[in-house]
Amino acid sequence: MGDYMIKVAVTGATGRMGIEVVKMVLDDPELQLVAAIDRASIDLDIGRIAGKEACGIRIQSDLELALVESKPDVMVDFTTPQSVIINTKLAIKHKVRPVIGTTGFTPEDIAELDRLCQAQEIGGLIAPNFSIGAILMMKFAAQAAKYMPHVEIIEYHGDQKLDAPSGTSIKTAEMISEARQELRQGNPKEEETIEGSRGGYYDGFRIHSVRLPGIFAQQEVIFGGYGQTLKIRHDSYERAGYMPGVNIAIKKVMGYTGLVYGFENFID
Repeated sequence: MGDYMIKVAVTGATGRMGIEVVKMVLDDPELQLVAAIDRASIDLDIGRIAGKEACGIRIQSDLELALVESKPDVMVDFTTPQSVIINTKLAIKHKVRPVIGTTGFTPEDIAELDRLCQAQEIGGLIAPNFSIGAILMMKFAAQAAKYMPHVEIIEYHGDQKLDAPSGTSIKTAEMISEARQELRQGNPKEEETIEGSRGGYYDGFRIHSVRLPGIFAQQEVIFGGYGQTLKIRHDSYERAGYMPGVNIAIKKVMGYTGLVYGFENFID
């Protein structure tokens, strides 16, 4: 990129993930924070909200106005499944590259946003998980599924998470399915005496979502074979652990055209 600083707008800027993104952008000399958008704490300096020195960027509530005025290169979005699609479409409309950590997209949403990015000749990223450790977990799980096709996923999150199963577990399931033939597991005469007790059904296997206070983010992929099991587990302990991945995404998305689904595509 030379001496050019990538201009970044952050939506959901006062949320727990948004604050971490703001701090990361302010600390990187190759990035320039140009806009902070949120419905809360409007007109306050986002630097102060993030526990740093005042940076001159005041929180705005109108995303489109912020994009027009600040002309960012990239918009990072950690908001809610209800608002993220509108936010992403607004970014693409103004030729701002979306880097999305919010989950809840359908395959149809992703295909439509890819078409919009292609039409504007910009890149974008939807990443269910920016953790490098979580990406490795997914890749290892896909490898293991070739040899041990009997598998279940258990994902654990805090009780305030809005969507279930998690975007990470869905992405993991998709990668497993690409590596193994559909296999309907368990006893064919199996019956649930309590509805849903076997978890969500995906391509022959099950995903279980645990939601409890005190948990941050964990996922376990369990493979069963004759006389053995293999467990691949990843634990996240704090939001700052996602920031190296978000940083890579902001810089790499500048070189792409079209929407990329999955941060693993940005890691060699």
